[in-house]
Amino acid sequence: MSIATELSTFDDPTGRRELLTIAGFLAGYGTATRSSYATDLRIYAQWCAEFGLRLFEVQRSHLELFARSMEARGLMASTVARRLSTLASFYRYCEQEGHVERSPAAHLRRPKVDGESRTLGLDRNELSAFMVQAGIGTQRDHALASLLGLNGLRVSEALNADIDDLGFERGHHVLQITRKGGKRATVPLAPRTARAVQLYIDGRTGGPIFLGEHGHRMDRHAADRTVKRLARRAGINKRISPHSLRHSFITAALDAGVALRDVQDAASHSDPRTTMRYDRARHSLDRHATYVVAAFIAGTTR
Repeated sequence: MSIATELSTFDDPTGRRELLTIAGFLAGYGTATRSSYATDLRIYAQWCAEFGLRLFEVQRSHLELFARSMEARGLMASTVARRLSTLASFYRYCEQEGHVERSPAAHLRRPKVDGESRTLGLDRNELSAFMVQAGIGTQRDHALASLLGLNGLRVSEALNADIDDLGFERGHHVLQITRKGGKRATVPLAPRTARAVQLYIDGRTGGPIFLGEHGHRMDRHAADRTVKRLARRAGINKRISPHSLRHSFITAALDAGVALRDVQDAASHSDPRTTMRYDRARHSLDRHATYVVAAFIAGTTR
C-alpha cells in the first residue's frame, strides 16, 4: 500500500501539516512496518480528534490517557505496548524535525509484556483439519493456507510474492520472499505446497501470486477473511488470524522435534528468544518433567 493510500484513511481533523509530518515519518520504513505504523497512528489520530487534541499539542498525560483507554477496551498488553512504541518513534521524529520542542512520549510508561506468545495457534489436529478444508476449497485457499501453515510465512510475505519469485534450486521448489526490513530470502516449498501454488497460478506468467478482486493483488483483509472462513468450516472456534497459522507452523515444528535453531531460521527470527517464546507457550504435557522423574524413581525401587 502506498503512503498516499495510507494517509487517505486518516480522518479530516488531522491537519495538513500533521499529515505531511506523518507521511515523512512513514516514508522511512518498509511496506510492512509502514502499514503497521500507519494503522497505529490512524487509531491514535482518531482518539485525539474525539477530544479536540492536535498531534503537536499533546502532552505526556494525554498519551497516558490513550494507553488507559486501550486497556479499558480489553486490548492485550502487547498491542498497547506496540502502539505506544509507534508513538514514541513518531514523536522522536517530530522532535528531530522541530515540530515539537520535546517528545511527550520520552518517558512514557509502557505495559510490561510477558515472555510468552499469546497468539492463539492451532494444535496438530486443528491444523490438519484446517488444511483439509483448504484442500477442498478453492485453489487460492489451498495455496495461501499452505504458505502460511506449512511454510510459516508472514501474511505480508505471502501476499507480496510474485510469480517471478518462484523457482527451482538444487532440487527444491523455492520462493523468493521479502522478509522484515526488506531482506530477501529463499524458502523451499514442500511438494504439496509447490503443487498447490502451481495449480492456483494456472499458467499465469507474471504479476502477484495471489489475486484479489478485479485482478489486483490480494490484500490482508481478504487473507484474514479466508483464514477465518476455513477455520469455521474446520469446526475451530478459536479467534484466529493469518498470524495464527505462522504460530501453528512454529509450534508444530517444535513438537515434531525440529531443532530450535532450525525453527528460528525457518521463521526468520533474528533473536532466538523470539522463537523460545513460542516454545514456552506450547505448554507441552508430553515433555513434562514428571514423566522423567517418575521413571527415574521407579528405576530405584525395582
